Amino acid sequence: MRVALMLMMCLGGLAVVKLRISRRHALQIPDRHQARENFLRLLSVALIMLLAVTVWSYWAVLAGLFKAWQRNDDYSAGQLVPLVALFLLWRERKKLRTCRLRPCWWGIVLLILAQVGRIFGLVFMYETRQYSLILTVAGLVLMVAGWQVFRCVSWIILLLFLMVPLPGRVHNFISGPLQNMATAGSVFLLEAFGASVSQQGNVVMLNENTPMAVAEACSGLRMLTAFVIVAAFMAYMVKRSRRQKAVLLFSSIPIAVMCNILRLCVTAILILLVSTEFAEKFFHDFAGLAMMPAAVMILFGELWLMDKLILPGPNIQHRPAVAKSVTRTHAKRKKRTQPA
Repeated sequence: MRVALMLMMCLGGLAVVKLRISRRHALQIPDRHQARENFLRLLSVALIMLLAVTVWSYWAVLAGLFKAWQRNDDYSAGQLVPLVALFLLWRERKKLRTCRLRPCWWGIVLLILAQVGRIFGLVFMYETRQYSLILTVAGLVLMVAGWQVFRCVSWIILLLFLMVPLPGRVHNFISGPLQNMATAGSVFLLEAFGASVSQQGNVVMLNENTPMAVAEACSGLRMLTAFVIVAAFMAYMVKRSRRQKAVLLFSSIPIAVMCNILRLCVTAILILLVSTEFAEKFFHDFAGLAMMPAAVMILFGELWLMDKLILPGPNIQHRPAVAKSVTRTHAKRKKRTQPA
């Protein structure tokens, strides 16, 4: 019922906007500024109505997202993604003003795909309803504002996928290897510094009599999701090529793994030197907060390193000299062609 009503409201809103545009062209209003203001007002009203219908239709999905952010520490950073998206929209406000507003019917295709995914999740109990919410937002933007605005905000819409918790199967598929990797990496690093450690499954034995269990919560998935969000924000903000932005984004995964291993090693050292209670308090309270600035500094260092390693091409360096030589050759030819 909600799906059908939402599609009807979307079609009705787009039809009203299209009708308004056709009337404006038919009347040939001489005051273009006034006509544009009227059109923007109508578009704003239609967009507010469609957003209201979307929020009403996806209220249960939004409530589930909020509960997942509050209950699951691995995805608590997802609640920052909508705020980051709003900030990026505000940052692109000048560019959005120059975009041509022209509603596009192709947005209906995205809306239909979103509702198909939503119905599929309801029938077969798959976690696709949350992803259909983002597809619905993308379809509304394309349908109401058009292709230029959609291209301008496409990366911001892709950023919204980071606020959705991973499906259960994907979570289990990633969490287990991360847990094993964190255990093996911490054992290797501690042995490299001369500590007497051994690995028994996901338990690190310190001095053969002090166990340090690497539980599923210590796998680093929470740190991984937070680092990917921070790296995506930095990649959007920095002025670099798409290749460098992609490298910055994907490098956040090994950086998160390394920071989690370092956190486990520091915890093991505190267990050996101080006490288990103090180490556990450090692990849960301070170490997680300390790793975030450390990872950000590593990302900035990566940008600095790319600036040092990637040099401008030879054509860019010698462009002024080539331009001067072309100008001199043109002047000589002009002198030769002048009559004596």
